Amino acid sequence: MAYKTFVDRIIKEKNAQHEAEVLHQKSLVLENIKAQEEERKRIAVMIHDDIGNRLNILSLWLNNLDTKGDELIKRNIHNQMSALIDSARTISHSLYPVNLESVGLVLYIEELIVNLSHKINISLHVAPGYRKKSIFIEVQLYRIIQEFTTNVIKHSSATEIWIYIKDYPDDMIVVITDNGQGFDYESVKKGMGISNIESRIKSMNAVHKWKNVLQKRSRLIIKIPYHNEPSN
Repeated sequence: MAYKTFVDRIIKEKNAQHEAEVLHQKSLVLENIKAQEEERKRIAVMIHDDIGNRLNILSLWLNNLDTKGDELIKRNIHNQMSALIDSARTISHSLYPVNLESVGLVLYIEELIVNLSHKINISLHVAPGYRKKSIFIEVQLYRIIQEFTTNVIKHSSATEIWIYIKDYPDDMIVVITDNGQGFDYESVKKGMGISNIESRIKSMNAVHKWKNVLQKRSRLIIKIPYHNEPSN
């Protein structure tokens, strides 16, 4: 009896130690992602607000130049300025979704869809009753969708991506599916694309499942509990 009690106590202590280690690892992942996002946000805002505004001012000055100048040179300069403005905006958005907090997740995803429309057809369905989430959750979801679509465009022959978002009383479900060639999870799970997605899912205290069919599709299902949202 005493031996069994001793063994039970050892098992209990090991289980508690394991749970503490898991919580510690989750905390490290969350803090790491938060630190990365803060640095990305700082750089993105600098590009968006400082460089972007300066380029816009230069463009306005260029438009007000004496019209007697060489029109071809002015047109070439104007085209270069427009390209620089677009490039600054693209870099800013790729670093951090600067306007997401004011615009909201749904409109920001719709903007991403428009920006990628020349590369792939993306459909978004948001079930009625969607409720705005914390900025941390919405940024992570946007990043996951962005990473998923980037991976599909780079590595799959897909022509369609479907995004489905639905709120339930206790949690939120997000499903992202493509019609590409799929992938073997065990072969690619250590790659940066999958690792980044799964780290962000873990940071939201969410659970997920990949349901891939080779030569047919890849699908990611994410379930995010409301009561367990990490604080900003």
